Amino acid sequence: MSIVVTGATGHLGRLVVEHLLEKVPAEQITAVVRDEAKAAGFAARGVRIAVADYNAPETFDGLFSAGDKVLLISGNEFDKGRVGQHKVVLDAAKAAGVALLAYTSAPGTLTAALADDHKGTEEAILASGVPYTLLRNGWYNENYTENLAPVLEYGAVVQAAGEGKVASAARADYAAAAAAVLTGEGHENKTYELGGDTAWGFAEYAAELSRQTGKEIVYNAVPVDAFVGILTGAGLPEPFAAILAGVDASIEKGELSGVTGDLSRLAGRPTTPIAESVAAALKG
Repeated sequence: MSIVVTGATGHLGRLVVEHLLEKVPAEQITAVVRDEAKAAGFAARGVRIAVADYNAPETFDGLFSAGDKVLLISGNEFDKGRVGQHKVVLDAAKAAGVALLAYTSAPGTLTAALADDHKGTEEAILASGVPYTLLRNGWYNENYTENLAPVLEYGAVVQAAGEGKVASAARADYAAAAAAVLTGEGHENKTYELGGDTAWGFAEYAAELSRQTGKEIVYNAVPVDAFVGILTGAGLPEPFAAILAGVDASIEKGELSGVTGDLSRLAGRPTTPIAESVAAALKG
């Protein structure tokens, strides 16, 4: 039996593997990657490396074994039909008779277009009969703190979220929860709504940035259309900019503000406050 993590060298996948290495011997972990060179550090520590691509179904032939626990980390190629990509992994997992397929989904409350592929994937998983765990990951602190340069340059947090709040958490928190599910018992056919312990608004976020940097940083709430224009002006493709702006519209409606406690319970610790992620980003 192996614990298999797809997308294992991505931002989230890498952290999941690190958490798994704290819980189980390296030889029990399989890291599925597209570029073997990026996984050299894991291979050196004894992790099994498998090279496979969501766009090439044959690369998953024989990759899984009966009894494996698999974490399917959702793809990030929004233009390539993510549900179809995910079904490649699902079909291989079903054929092998895996013990569990965990999937990193989106909050059940989210109505933005970003959620569509996740809902389609969830439907396919439920229809497959494979034992599953749906990890409905909320928003990451790093979605904001990894892009502080323009905020600091212009002295403004610009979003289309109005006075909406976000119950976000650090990627490491979500990774700890996934590792707990993959190494624990009793998670079959469960759905977890994951998010931070505290919801915060962008005016609070701007105030926290001001406090930590000593610079005056304000929150500018803009309409969704204007935000799309700002994002495309910064170089994002229009379809992706529209997806991100759609999430902001959902935030304004309160769709990402729910606090369930599932994440801190699974991770076994309180979630990381946005202020702590800001401090880490400013140090980095």
